Amino acid sequence: MDKKLQTIIDQVSELSVLELSQLVKSLEEKFDVKAVAAAPMAATALTAGATGAPVSEEKTEFEVVLSSPGANKIAVIKIVREFKPQLGLKEAKDMVDACPCILGTMKKDAANEAKTKLEAAGAVVELK
Repeated sequence: MDKKLQTIIDQVSELSVLELSQLVKSLEEKFDVKAVAAAPMAATALTAGATGAPVSEEKTEFEVVLSSPGANKIAVIKIVREFKPQLGLKEAKDMVDACPCILGTMKKDAANEAKTKLEAAGAVVELK
């Protein structure tokens, strides 16, 4: 390897994670590119399946949409605050009153838990 390149690699290896992140962003801006991890060709070929058709990826994040609070609005407000703890009581009530509203984008397990709890309280919920 070229001595100049080895010097750069040695300097980069001494950077903190935050400094590396800033370096990557600076390089992206300077050269107008986007740093993306490339998938090895062998792994891509394995996920294509036996027929060669691409395998659809399972969705891991869902948007939780509260369509209607139902009759037990107080219980729904409490559950909304459980999943959005940054909201105060008034903000959570305003959100529930303004249905349909988006509770947020959540991982699959959290979205299913929110849907289950909200539906148990009488709300109508959709996962998108």
